[in-house]
Amino acid sequence: MKIALIATEKLPVPSVRGGAIQIYLEAVAPLIAKKHEVTVFSIKDPNLADRETADGVHYVHLDEDRYEDAVGEELKKSRFDLVHVCNRPSWVSKLKKQAPDAVFILSVHNEMFAYDKISQAEGEICIDSVAQIVTVSDYIGQTITSRFPSARSKTKTVYSGVDLKAYHPRWTKEGQRAREDMRSELELHGKKIVLFVGRLSKVKGPHILLQALPDIIEEHPDVMMVFIGSKWFGDNELNNYVKHLHTLGAMQKDHVTFIQFVKPKDIPRLYTMSDVFVCSSQWQEPLARVHYEAMAAGLPIITSNRGGNPEVIEEGKNGYIIHDFENPKQYAGYINDLLSSSEKRERLGKYSRREAESQFGWQRVAENLLSVYEKNR
Repeated sequence: MKIALIATEKLPVPSVRGGAIQIYLEAVAPLIAKKHEVTVFSIKDPNLADRETADGVHYVHLDEDRYEDAVGEELKKSRFDLVHVCNRPSWVSKLKKQAPDAVFILSVHNEMFAYDKISQAEGEICIDSVAQIVTVSDYIGQTITSRFPSARSKTKTVYSGVDLKAYHPRWTKEGQRAREDMRSELELHGKKIVLFVGRLSKVKGPHILLQALPDIIEEHPDVMMVFIGSKWFGDNELNNYVKHLHTLGAMQKDHVTFIQFVKPKDIPRLYTMSDVFVCSSQWQEPLARVHYEAMAAGLPIITSNRGGNPEVIEEGKNGYIIHDFENPKQYAGYINDLLSSSEKRERLGKYSRREAESQFGWQRVAENLLSVYEKNR
């Protein structure tokens, strides 16, 4: 098959500026390209050639200001058998006019079928136009089918994944070395490290973790809470919210470290150096990919019960789910419990890694997508 993978207009592929969808496409495209001809469309970036081929995948980078139209023109020029549109249901009908003979697959990574995102008529046209809708979590699938019951027969969850080879748990030789190197580089030897990875925005809840810190310090004076991220992908400028976080952090300056945007390839060592991973999302998260990364690194996970996040957590086996997700004391309680027991951290961390290996490697994700493609072709 000749397959087109259509990224959104937000960030480029390869994922030189991060982005969950971009990382997803960059990972699965070479695996799918082992069986089929694959072209990935995304926006231009000064660090990428306009057209290039790598790992058997053709990459086409188009102008951001007319991206949707440019993608349509490319589809019209080349006869694709299957077109996979990521997260833009409103584009499907227009693109299908440019490639009427192609099978269309839509993957949905956010609440793109919400009332404020798409009209009833547009949603129904999209559903009629696609062979299958692939969602990143059961939660996202339910946001579609609850409004559009006609989508039920077409909607399927295909969880995202992680590069298992890039993450080395601390009990491996590579993990021990990475852990020591990273802790030495950041001068964090002897610390119990609680890790947050994500955009520094209110909906991600880092302020709640900072509010929980005094209760954690009381039991674990050797704790260090490390925040990795910036206000937006690749943008290290400080807005008012990030300044507020820095002000809160300054009140406990011996227990807080901020690390701005990190390229995806540099992320694994930062997980490996840590002891506990926390996702404090306050919004209905589709299913944050940081959970897969933490599992691959062999970390116990504490996450909020927002959106799809709980779907990859087995309570007491690889982590814990916070139901009172706005309450700093809830986070402090679970964090303190894990920091008090290295045996429990190791047990939950090893279960995390096993789950990642059995369910969430990119090879498994690619196989699941291929089964969707080949079934509908």
